Amino acid sequence: MVKAESSPGRALAFKKDWTKGPVIGNLLLLSWPMVLMESLWVVSQIVDLIWVGRLGPSSIAGVGVANIVLMMVWAVDMGLLTGVRAMIARNIGAGDLPGANHIAGQALILSATWGMLVTLAGSLLAGAILRLFGVNAEVTAEGMAYLRIMFAGWLGMELLIMSLYVIQSSGDTITPMIIEALIRAVHLGLCPFLVLGWWLFPHLGVSGAALSNVISQALGAGIALWVLFRGRTRLRLTLRVFRLAPAIIWRILKISVPALVMSLQGALGSIIVMRFIAPFGTLAVAAHSLAARMEMFVFVPAMGLGTGAGVLVGQNLGAGQPERATKSAWLAVSFVEAFMVACSTVILLWAENIIAIFTTEPALIELGGTFLRIATASYLVMAFSSVLQNCIAGAGDTLPNMVVSITAVWAVQLPLAFFLPRVGNLGIYGVRWAMVANTFTGAIAYTTYFVLGRWKTKKV
Repeated sequence: MVKAESSPGRALAFKKDWTKGPVIGNLLLLSWPMVLMESLWVVSQIVDLIWVGRLGPSSIAGVGVANIVLMMVWAVDMGLLTGVRAMIARNIGAGDLPGANHIAGQALILSATWGMLVTLAGSLLAGAILRLFGVNAEVTAEGMAYLRIMFAGWLGMELLIMSLYVIQSSGDTITPMIIEALIRAVHLGLCPFLVLGWWLFPHLGVSGAALSNVISQALGAGIALWVLFRGRTRLRLTLRVFRLAPAIIWRILKISVPALVMSLQGALGSIIVMRFIAPFGTLAVAAHSLAARMEMFVFVPAMGLGTGAGVLVGQNLGAGQPERATKSAWLAVSFVEAFMVACSTVILLWAENIIAIFTTEPALIELGGTFLRIATASYLVMAFSSVLQNCIAGAGDTLPNMVVSITAVWAVQLPLAFFLPRVGNLGIYGVRWAMVANTFTGAIAYTTYFVLGRWKTKKV
């Protein structure tokens, strides 16, 4: 048994039983570090774009297109994390700490293998993938410069992500938050020097933004692995847990594959949406990229509280308490919904001022502001879509999420993104309204399935 350190904060991270006590208190205590952690990551990406924005619209568009390619890779990560998170949470809830450690070791093997494959395949295929978007040569060149560096350091990214979420799934959300804060301080400190060539540093442009990410992620991966091997959290890894266990890997993949397919097809849908946007010009691509970055910030509470609720769902189901799992989910929905209404109000009033943080181009500010205002329609139901999806996945029931996501993207969003721009004077705005329709479809479907309660009986 791992011993807790004496301080109250560390004792909480090691010993807190999230299946007992007030549900609302558990949700907030578990989730606030996740919300802060996700906020730190999103802020770092927004600040990156502020510095990149000084290079011009083509650089903004290039990084935006490159990030859509990266979403395809992250989609696999999200799928693997879903399976790992559900299994570790169930084992912790059932009091099986050795089992949780073994799952964590196998998860790191999977993530390291995937990281090396991404580096190899990304280096060979990045250019061909970027050309599929149909953007001009300058935007493609900027995107390539960004992707080359990101893919070169992808192993560090994989180990960092998996380590942090493994620790979170065990019920310790403080440690990942501290690690994230440290590496984002390094990232934010380096970024302007590398992008703009301040002081003794070379002027690297968008490559500098990527390099600051890679350096900070490698540092974070080293720290997170040290925490896991030294037992500075609830889990403690040894070399024994890295002995290949096909049965555990199969269980992880069995849960993860539907989530992986869901994430991949969503990312592919985003690529096709960008393909619909590209003919409207570089300003449209740049405005879409800026709106997407701002939406990341708005979605932070949904990600943090949704993940926290998903961990509570998994642990409470492991402890045989499905009603506590249900209550955790609905509390998270109510908190996120309140935040989304507040954010929508701010955006409706000051959308152009928000976009002006990133650029001084008047046409880009106007178009980006309109994109943000359209998006507020989807924010009003985002709580149901994001949180309940996480809770269903936290139970290990990933197949329904996959079906809903495929339907929302391929039967709703993409057909509308093709047809709406041709209706009346909608033009480029039709694509953004198609994205709203996707969110509404998901919200209705996830809510319906969650209320039916079949996820409570899922075996992992």
